[in-house]
Amino acid sequence: MLVGGEGTRLRPLTYDVPKPMLPVVERPMIARIVEWLGHYGVTDVVFSLGYRPSAFVDAFPEGRWAGVRLHYAVEPERLDTAGAIRFGASAAGIGDDTFIVVNGDVLTNLDLGELMAAHRRHRGEATIALTPVDDPSAYGVVPTDDDGRVLAFIEKPPRDEAPTNLVNAGTYVLEPAALRRIPPGRRVSIEREIFPELVADRTLFAMASEAYWLDTGTPERYLKAQDDVLRGTRPDVAFPECTEQRPGVRLAPGAVLDGEAVSAAFLGCGAHIAAGAAVGDAVIGAGGIVEAGARVVGSVLLPGAVVREGADVLNSVVGPGAVIGHGASVAGYSVLGAGVEVAAGAVLDSARLPV
Repeated sequence: MLVGGEGTRLRPLTYDVPKPMLPVVERPMIARIVEWLGHYGVTDVVFSLGYRPSAFVDAFPEGRWAGVRLHYAVEPERLDTAGAIRFGASAAGIGDDTFIVVNGDVLTNLDLGELMAAHRRHRGEATIALTPVDDPSAYGVVPTDDDGRVLAFIEKPPRDEAPTNLVNAGTYVLEPAALRRIPPGRRVSIEREIFPELVADRTLFAMASEAYWLDTGTPERYLKAQDDVLRGTRPDVAFPECTEQRPGVRLAPGAVLDGEAVSAAFLGCGAHIAAGAAVGDAVIGAGGIVEAGARVVGSVLLPGAVVREGADVLNSVVGPGAVIGHGASVAGYSVLGAGVEVAAGAVLDSARLPV
């Protein structure tokens, strides 16, 4: 699992926490990915680490999650995607084995059994999962022939020049032969170097899937990940321990909802929504407080965040321990880091604090 990036598009949250460790409904994103892998019989996962590696080790002190054994490979320097794959595979002792590569910031319900079957059927060096998107210009676009053989690997083409809307979904099955193509000890991109080499040798295949898929790298998509769980778009994803007060409104132990939940919501352990406050399409992290007259809609409060009386938080992410002052407004996919204090009456739109 590739988890070495710095998560720049989600700063300032990622100044303190690696992106895969950010919670999706009170559970680290990476834990949800491991659960998905375990569902398909994966027994061991190697985290190829670069940025803030201790956060991962500290989060899983027993080296296990959901029955899956976890291993850590810390890059001595940034090695890019292919370099990180080779480094992680070497650390895990992968030699003559077929193995799976996944990105640690992509949430999906892809059927791994189906992907493995396609890989064995094609007998290539690598098989990549594809997903359809509305705008392929931000991704690696992958046209194929009728047999699934990849014809080209076009990284982030202009929207009107993309030959297909099927893009690289960030899950690969690789053979040792593909691994041997990656030069050791230097930065190597699998998208820009190794995949085009495989295309030239006609040994790269792909499988398209309509399964749920979400790259969580922006504030909008990070919030969508929460909403998809809250609204049941991903019914296979487990909630932390909680009781369902009414359909779509869930309270963890110690949470108190004295105010109103106008739509789906999750309240973490010890969270409190005061009388006269309203939440909807929102995750209120453990110990979070929403005071009287305040609104939190389409947003996430990370643990310990406080929204003072009369304040609004709309379509935004509020970091752990942050405080939104009386009557303030935070909107427009703002992202506030840990411990930020927003002054009473302040108006923030599309803000990043601290910068």
